[in-house]
Amino acid sequence: MGDDVSQYQVGDLVGVGCMVDSCRECKACQDGLENYCADGFVMTYGSPDKHDGTLTQGGYSDKVVVSERFVVRMPDGLDLKSAAPILCAGITTYSPLKHYGVKPGHKVGVIGMGGLGHMGVKLAKALGAEVTLFTRSESKKAEAKKQGADHVVISTSDEEMQAVAETFDFMLDTVPVQHDINPYLEALKPDGTHILVGLLEPIDPAISGANLVFRRRVLAGSLIGGMPETQEVLDFCAEHGITCDVEMINIDQINEAWERMQKGDVKYRFVIDMASLKDAQAA
Repeated sequence: MGDDVSQYQVGDLVGVGCMVDSCRECKACQDGLENYCADGFVMTYGSPDKHDGTLTQGGYSDKVVVSERFVVRMPDGLDLKSAAPILCAGITTYSPLKHYGVKPGHKVGVIGMGGLGHMGVKLAKALGAEVTLFTRSESKKAEAKKQGADHVVISTSDEEMQAVAETFDFMLDTVPVQHDINPYLEALKPDGTHILVGLLEPIDPAISGANLVFRRRVLAGSLIGGMPETQEVLDFCAEHGITCDVEMINIDQINEAWERMQKGDVKYRFVIDMASLKDAQAA
């Protein structure tokens, strides 16, 4: 611990999320929105360090040095392995739900049932919303209900999509590949908001302007959260007993885990037991 650290003591359990630095001076940083830093934040993995120019190595290291500003306190009672992905998938879904004002009584649609989607369901439900999962897979209905979804809509069914037209206040879109957003816009009420948290590519097929203009709907995007909000989501999850569904692996299983992830064979995040790194080094 550095001499100037005041918020933590040796022995405290802390977390490091998706970023480890920013310019700290722009308006976004001053507002605690370091994830929207005008100069771009320093990612935990593969970003040039602002101090020595080396690439950050993140959680694959046996040691990491991080400014106390970019460290969060792990609340008591929160299972550490299940809490680790809250610092990524959890904050990615919590931040837009909070920012756009999801409250009890709102109807929220969550599109996609992966690592982001299952956290979106849990968090929206804990915020008091009525939650519907949109999925292409009939087989995910039971899983969605298990995660807390009130309803499930099969998005490939024209009949099911027509039945929910203009009924939702918010759509949380976690799908990371190009997909047709128009049918989901049509499921929003007037003044409804569709929030992209997964797609970073151009939107294709194109959005019909009429789907926005004639119902005053909003298409928005959101990226993780700043450091105050990252602490907030951890505390919120501890308070509501929310964890991410994970599978723990040893470091020597990482290639197998990568292959399984490519096939979608994980529910919903792999977490590496870093104690196994020392075992691997010893071997």
